[in-house]
Amino acid sequence: MRVVHPPKLSDAAGDDDDTPEVLRTYQAWKGSNIFFLGGRFIFGPDVGSVFLSVFLIIAPVAVFCAFVARKLIDDFAHNLGVLIMVVVIVFTFYILILLLMTSGRDPGIIPRNAHPPQPETTDQGIEVGPGQTPQLRLPRVKEVIVNGMAVKVKYCDTCMLYRPPRCSHCSICDNCVERFDHHCPWVGQCIGRRNYRFFFMFVSSATLLCIYVFSFCWVYAIRIMHNENTSIWRALIKTPASIVLIIYTFLSVWFVGGLTIFHLYLISTNQSTYENFRYRYDRTENPYNRGIFGNFKEVFWTSIPPSKNNFRALVPKEPKPPTRVTGGSFINSDIEKIPSDVEIGGMKPIWKSEATAGDDGGTGGDRRSSLGRSGSWDLQSEIASITGIGYSDRISRGGSSGSIGVSLDVPVK
Repeated sequence: MRVVHPPKLSDAAGDDDDTPEVLRTYQAWKGSNIFFLGGRFIFGPDVGSVFLSVFLIIAPVAVFCAFVARKLIDDFAHNLGVLIMVVVIVFTFYILILLLMTSGRDPGIIPRNAHPPQPETTDQGIEVGPGQTPQLRLPRVKEVIVNGMAVKVKYCDTCMLYRPPRCSHCSICDNCVERFDHHCPWVGQCIGRRNYRFFFMFVSSATLLCIYVFSFCWVYAIRIMHNENTSIWRALIKTPASIVLIIYTFLSVWFVGGLTIFHLYLISTNQSTYENFRYRYDRTENPYNRGIFGNFKEVFWTSIPPSKNNFRALVPKEPKPPTRVTGGSFINSDIEKIPSDVEIGGMKPIWKSEATAGDDGGTGGDRRSSLGRSGSWDLQSEIASITGIGYSDRISRGGSSGSIGVSLDVPVK
């Protein structure tokens, strides 16, 4: 007798119903960042500006080595002239490494919530009819206590979370960043908690490089003046490369040097660029100020926290929303935002899922499910150590009613 074995589940279900497709986190990333080397480096969407910054650093150094430092090698005893070129080359590589560490690492991105947090309060001012769900409100702003002072934290609609203190959403990278300072177009990256130290070291080191090149260009011109017994202006004419470098470094030092002085002030007062322009702590007391020594210690002598994102981790690919055919028309069951009864500040977004009833008599009704948002974030632990945000992801797709979360079904008239 021939025995026919039942088909395997994978064969019966087909290739599409087999194990879900997985991607790396950086491949499914919802921000505007650009990744290199399989997610090992993360840049902003304006990463092209990094190459411009590299050119603006290397080009003048190459001219300096070719037309100035090379001529000074034999002008100093004990081969000290060689150090002029060695120092500038080593220091340039050091600056390029700082640039990469500033622009190519996670600045402190807070992972987005997969679902909105659950609502906490309802709007008591509006009457609710029988069979209807009360309006679910989410406060746009909450107050937390930092060093005995009240600090407001805001809700981010994009990341679906309450931002920790000193966090802000970068509109360019489309991420919430811890201790957000600013988005720097010269490094093509947000400047935040995890790369601010390297950013300051990059800017201050670039200032020192400009002063170094500027000074030795004058040294070379003065050597020509003494050797040929001429004026300084005639000596400069004999080295046009020095003239170009003197002008270039003089203009550059106003930019990078000004940034260095400005950020020294910000570090000494424990402010970020964003806070300095928005909150003006010179008019109000700064809740984060720990004194000059404590502020510098916080930036330079504290360990940098690990990234909250593992960009190379495997995550399941988000399935495409199914499309059903009913009565000759296509109905997309994807969740979308439409104006509705859920109030969030001045906006009224609703999370909607369309579902169609049975085919009895050819009649079907649409039902809408609304879900409010609330912060189930542990504020006390977040203030103590801003290392993670805990939301309870208790939102799941409902049954045939197409409801979401706590199955709040509101019939539409």
